[in-house]
Amino acid sequence: MGLWTFFEGFLLLANALAILNEDRFLAPRGWRFSGFSAAKPKSLKWQLVGLIYATQYMRLPLTALNALMSL
Repeated sequence: MGLWTFFEGFLLLANALAILNEDRFLAPRGWRFSGFSAAKPKSLKWQLVGLIYATQYMRLPLTALNALMSL
C-alpha cells in the first residue's frame, strides 16, 4: 500500500462525510450541530460531528481534488 493509495482512501472518506444530510441522517441520531455547544466538546462523538461539518464546509476544495484525481 503506497502513499497514493492512502491519499485516495482519505479522499473517499472525506467525500462520504461531505454528502451526509443533516436532516435525514444526523438529526435522528442526535448528532445535530446545534447541540454541539451544549455538550462536552472533547467527547469523541462531538469531535466526529465537528469533523463531519468541517468536511461539509470544504466541499469546493473536495470537488477540485476529485477533478484532479480523475485526470
